[in-house]
Amino acid sequence: MEQFESADSPPVEALQAVFDVHETRTDGERTIYYGQSLVPERMLVREVWPEFRRAGYEVQVQTTSMGRGDVVVVEPISAGIDGVPWKNVLLFFATILSTLFVGAYGWYYVPLSDLTANPLLALQAWPFTAAILGVLSVHELGHYLVGRYHGVDVSLPYLIPFIFPFGTLGAIIRMRGQMPDRKALFDIGVAGPLAGLAATIVVTVIGLSLEPMTVPEWALSGSGDVIVFNNPPLLDAIAAALGQPTEYPDPRMTVHPVVIGGWVGMFFTVLNLLPVGQLDGGHMLRAMLGERQESVAATVPLLLFGLAGYLHYVRGMGIDESVGLWFFWGLLSTFIAYNGPANPVDETPLGPGRIAIGVFTFALGAACFLLVPIQVIPA
Repeated sequence: MEQFESADSPPVEALQAVFDVHETRTDGERTIYYGQSLVPERMLVREVWPEFRRAGYEVQVQTTSMGRGDVVVVEPISAGIDGVPWKNVLLFFATILSTLFVGAYGWYYVPLSDLTANPLLALQAWPFTAAILGVLSVHELGHYLVGRYHGVDVSLPYLIPFIFPFGTLGAIIRMRGQMPDRKALFDIGVAGPLAGLAATIVVTVIGLSLEPMTVPEWALSGSGDVIVFNNPPLLDAIAAALGQPTEYPDPRMTVHPVVIGGWVGMFFTVLNLLPVGQLDGGHMLRAMLGERQESVAATVPLLLFGLAGYLHYVRGMGIDESVGLWFFWGLLSTFIAYNGPANPVDETPLGPGRIAIGVFTFALGAACFLLVPIQVIPA
């Protein structure tokens, strides 16, 4: 892990060599320097960043419209978690509750009336909750631990509670401050997918090894629509290696809900590895290709819109047969790409080892991709 000197005072002399300081102010732990940069902004950061980082400070450059010229903001690098992270804790417990409820009703077939009469019945869905939260938390903790290793200010994971079909929208972490170099950017980006996929494979193996579920008669005779989750190639490969089925000739039998945790891990891996903006794939490709990554990112929304168009106009599928899914992600990736990737201070290219790991990780992501992952079929 990177070590920093005690943040007693910023090394102003390193700044004054490339920045004409007119005024200095303090705002809590932050020190704000107003003045005029003597070099381009990117060069300014590269020049002063090493000295400030060694002294235990983060540096950011801003341009003000208030007639004060350029602004350099300096603040101590976060040393870790300060106090109880209540927001993370509350979201974690809220997501436990939402996945327990959704798991019990949607995947363990506990009637809503029974859940209302006795909410403790939701506890029988704990394997589903453990599987879902396990793959998501391991993914984000991979980012967190590697970020801390590189001395980057990253938050603990924020789990997002939701409703059907999984009880969650996933998890995120926040990264603040400058990214030191391409190596740190790549390592942080790749750590999540690799850790998450390792957890996903474990969860999938466990789920396929468990006894299948018996669907009750009331669920089979329902008149509502049925959501079908098609198997990605990686899930089929794991099932084949174990000699376990993923579907049964008897419609009353279905795989154990823990398998859905593996499916979720694979699906979120595909989305996270889209090479745009500050998604994991965007971080990795930015580190691997440098600024050329933005040219690749510009094509991603077009490809996703193209997938939606192909499914609708060529395959004749409707919006509820993954057409809407890829169209939505086309819109979202446009927004993500517009906001741009993280730009490291040090642009030294990666070595062949990390490039090989990046290619391998994208290949694993391709093994999780499915053209039609979700379909809604009338019962």
